[in-house]
Amino acid sequence: MKKVIELIRVSTLGQADEDRAGVPSQRTVNKKTCDQQGLEIGRIFEIADVSGASVLLAPEIQELIRLLESGSFSGVVAREFSRLIRPESFADFAPLQVFVDTNTVLYLPDGPVDFSNKTGRFMGTIRAAIAGMERAEILERVWNAKEEKRRRGELAQGSVVLGFGVDYEPGRGFFYKPEAQLVGEAARGFLAGKQSYAEIAKTLGVTPRGAHVILRNPIWTGVRVIDKKRDPSTAGKYVGVNGRQADRRKIDRSSDEIIRVPVNDRPILNEQEFEELQRLMNLKQEKHWRSQSDYNHRFTYNGFVTCLICGQPIQTAHQRRDYYVCKGRRTGQKCHKCQSKYMSRERLEDVLDGLFAFQLSSRSFLGKCVSELLKRSTENDSTLECQRLNSEPNGFRRKRERVLDIFEDGVIDKAEMVKRLRPIDEGIRVASVALSRNEKGPGIDLEKLVAEFAPLVDWEFWTRDQKRQVLATLTPNIRVADYKVESLGLNSSLFSNEDTRTGRDSWRLPA
Repeated sequence: MKKVIELIRVSTLGQADEDRAGVPSQRTVNKKTCDQQGLEIGRIFEIADVSGASVLLAPEIQELIRLLESGSFSGVVAREFSRLIRPESFADFAPLQVFVDTNTVLYLPDGPVDFSNKTGRFMGTIRAAIAGMERAEILERVWNAKEEKRRRGELAQGSVVLGFGVDYEPGRGFFYKPEAQLVGEAARGFLAGKQSYAEIAKTLGVTPRGAHVILRNPIWTGVRVIDKKRDPSTAGKYVGVNGRQADRRKIDRSSDEIIRVPVNDRPILNEQEFEELQRLMNLKQEKHWRSQSDYNHRFTYNGFVTCLICGQPIQTAHQRRDYYVCKGRRTGQKCHKCQSKYMSRERLEDVLDGLFAFQLSSRSFLGKCVSELLKRSTENDSTLECQRLNSEPNGFRRKRERVLDIFEDGVIDKAEMVKRLRPIDEGIRVASVALSRNEKGPGIDLEKLVAEFAPLVDWEFWTRDQKRQVLATLTPNIRVADYKVESLGLNSSLFSNEDTRTGRDSWRLPA
């Protein structure tokens, strides 16, 4: 009997629930196929929450490909062709090439598909295209049904899209929850001059950015306005970790697609109040320093400095002069207030500029860093270190899911979501690289390291933007108190051959 791999895939976690027949029905059909065609199942892959257009990103499929390349199995058995792929673009046909390269046969209930011959390749490509077309038709039918419900003033999705202070029940329709009255009070307070988003956020129990988004929602006038939609194109799709289902980015609807339906005859705000609220919010945003193109950014190292005494971030402050000051000193409780001093911006940046210009371009200093790194890598217990490195990406992924959740709740907008996801995704990447490097052992070339840091000798003469660009790459954690720097906390990936820049003009030239 030929040994094969059984492939079971469902697109959503809901389809994998025990009360759904998706997975058991695939098992039953696959068993019947094996009995009819004389096959023996040697390995089973059950994949949930993976779209047919993202199968290559799933670790289970990557493992399946490695098994096929090893020659241990002669084929894959599945209930239908779409369990293998439902292509959304031509790039999604890539799994078929693996079957061609490994002479793997796809066993289906209506017969095998042998990709090693012309007929098999032709029929396989046709069936994949049909599976992709079916997927597009399914999405179109679902979208049209949801759009019709939205035009009728019904909820077409889960309550997660409703946001703060609004709920929905079939038969009753949309209604305001008790906390919606707080929005009315906050809006009228804003009109009266109480325009601090931080204070409004405390009243509503959300973040300042969340308060801003809540006050922008026109539903407080009793009308639900749907002026955005998910991007249906291939470019608009987000792919989750390990190829799991995620979402699509939001885009503006065209004027003829915008939906406005009355949903409540007792609005929190009338139209005049809401329009004036939006005018004042727009004016406040225009006057904010972040919106001013001519604003002079004075601090160079903000965001990269940590207090040596209490470990809190060091913030910027202006009190007749510019200062760096520990967050724990400014916001800590009286009994636990950090005692670190205010540090003049000019004096501290002179110290840090000298450190970057002379220490990081010094062969002896870099040699000590390399020696210490090698010493630590030798002393580390590899098993415990691997466990720690394995846990770090999982922690970042949980953070990523929480950010996506609050984005769906309407607490933050798309720009804020992208801003928060950027360091999380970078953390996942760095943790994965660190895990790979830990398995291989450190590889360090001091000569290349010295050559790459050599341009920093002119650091003091660089502009703030040039320095910030390099700092964003180095991602240092500078621990300092009273102008004394304990450590730079450079990412250890900088000392690896894999991440060392070797091309010319890798650094921006100084001004």
